[in-house]
Amino acid sequence: MNLDLKNKVALVTAASGGIGQEIARSLAAEGAKVVINGRTSASVEKAIAEIRSQVPDADLVPSVADNGTAEGCATTIRELPAVDILVNNLGIYEAVGFFDETDEAWQKLIEINIMSGVRLARHYLAGMLERGHGRVVFISSESGVSPAPEMAHYSATKTMQLGISRSLSELTKGTQVTVNSVLPGPTRTESVEKFMQNVFPGLSLEEAEQKFMAENRPTSLIARLINPREIGDIVTFICSPRAAVINGSCIRAEGGLVRSVF
Repeated sequence: MNLDLKNKVALVTAASGGIGQEIARSLAAEGAKVVINGRTSASVEKAIAEIRSQVPDADLVPSVADNGTAEGCATTIRELPAVDILVNNLGIYEAVGFFDETDEAWQKLIEINIMSGVRLARHYLAGMLERGHGRVVFISSESGVSPAPEMAHYSATKTMQLGISRSLSELTKGTQVTVNSVLPGPTRTESVEKFMQNVFPGLSLEEAEQKFMAENRPTSLIARLINPREIGDIVTFICSPRAAVINGSCIRAEGGLVRSVF
């Protein structure tokens, strides 16, 4: 399927690895010009090389900025005044019991997980509305609708993203701009693999995955970690003109983990 993304300019935050890199790869494969954002030149160049090894003709632009800070967002906006697609993928998580979550820990996750997307959307969405077309996607999590007790602060930020996304979508009425959120479930990224092996030391990665899904995410219908590429392709479709009728939505891509009709 041709998703009609050729020559569209897409900014993917935290695209130097994991889900972000796969979103960038998928967008590039559909012909979009993709800005690969990361905090260091080394991580950005590594991601660009890996994407080009899979998509040789990928049109990729490096962007080194820490969008988890106000200064980093200002740098990004200064170097890239306008985009057709904004994917707010930047986010971090910590597995910490509620009584051990300090004020500083809460503020850190709010600054990175929430304010990065708010600052970038405040600028780029305004331009999209002026032009009458564009896409904004927030990468949330199944924890946004099914909060994890070991990550109360992370879950809270992911729920906040859903509210922000829906609020911003109300601004797009009568335009060809859409704002949506995508909710991945546990995904096989490098950080998640390390997390599982820390939880289940002594087990192989495959055994740790099976044990983690059985004990920690037993309601998952796919009973496995999600491949980052699966999320990347879903996000790319949401960013395309083919998804014009999807607006103000929370697209659940969590493998059936959440037991809910809505």
